Amino acid sequence: MNHKHIIIIGAGPAGLMAADVLSAAGISVDIYEAKASVGRKFLMAGKGGLNITHNEPMHDFIRRYDQQDWLKPMIDSFDATRIRAWMENLGVESFIGTSGRVFPTEMKAAPLLRRWLSSLKKRGVRVHCRHYWQGFTDGGSLRFTCDDEEVVTSADATILALGGGSWASLGSDGAWVNILEAKGVEINPLLPSNCGFKAAWSKFMQSHLGKPLKNISGWVGNPEESVSSSEAVLTTYGIEGGLVYALSRPLREEVISHGSAILYLDLLPYITEIELISRLTSSSKQSTDNIWRKAGLDGVKGALIQELLPKDKWSDPLAVTACVKCYPITITDMQPIDEAISTAGGVMREMLNEDLMLTALPNVFCAGEMLDWDAPTGGYLLTASFASGVFAANGALKMLRL
Repeated sequence: MNHKHIIIIGAGPAGLMAADVLSAAGISVDIYEAKASVGRKFLMAGKGGLNITHNEPMHDFIRRYDQQDWLKPMIDSFDATRIRAWMENLGVESFIGTSGRVFPTEMKAAPLLRRWLSSLKKRGVRVHCRHYWQGFTDGGSLRFTCDDEEVVTSADATILALGGGSWASLGSDGAWVNILEAKGVEINPLLPSNCGFKAAWSKFMQSHLGKPLKNISGWVGNPEESVSSSEAVLTTYGIEGGLVYALSRPLREEVISHGSAILYLDLLPYITEIELISRLTSSSKQSTDNIWRKAGLDGVKGALIQELLPKDKWSDPLAVTACVKCYPITITDMQPIDEAISTAGGVMREMLNEDLMLTALPNVFCAGEMLDWDAPTGGYLLTASFASGVFAANGALKMLRL
């Protein structure tokens, strides 16, 4: 091990991956984490099955991000193939699901995190929990509080991997924004992403809240940019779920710009309009409920049609089909940022050099969700966090000429 020392602040995916790269290069690494344990958001993300990345061509993969040209070099250096190889080196096998999503064979995040931390410990990485970053001293050292006592330390370089502003109870509280802005670092405001949105439902819909809408597609503005083969859930406040998360960026932009947005759904995307009209046109004396059920409009889908369409139109195949294929939901607001899965916004690209070092703070690098990028769930958030952690670590090694 050489005599260079790097401090990483934040023990989430980006920070731990930076420590992985640096310790493999023989650097002395200390990680400072505000919470009592590491990887809390990582563990929560894997609670229902850790979707760690996505197996698809890079052309399609990179389109999921809003900062494609900025992120592509990072993700090229640590893509899905490399993530799976890294897991395998830790003794964790993975598999590709039918949707292209990649999961560890054990599905959960905890076994992977345990093996990862064990590997880092063997390389000498030291983790200091309950150390909350307070900023810099006048001389540029790092200030922390631990059990109400101040801790001051410094290193040859620092990597900030402090997360965004969602799930504050797990560590990502966005308090770093004020610290960096005071140092002249420009930050795009943190906004909720991959979140639920508010919409009003009548009393008639109350019994259907909490039920999933499966096999639907949706879009905001341009139907040619629809998201399909996904799922949403009606809630007491509005709507959430995979399809809504995938459309959170355009929905958020519309809400911010115009005060509301329209989310359009195709409730039966795998049936053409002509085929649906045929299914809804019955020469026999069947009930409307039976005709709808056979057409695929039972349960919550049927309830939505009844919610929007006047009763005298329920037996009109053309009116029902038009409603099914372009169902409008008025979105009035976003859920609070602390209830979002992730956040958009962060340290602006212009504030960093090509190696993710802050130009206003030499030898200080940034990685992970605190950077100004946005992506849907489905392995894309974790991939960019891992990749930017690798990139920042390599930038620090380059700066140290190692």
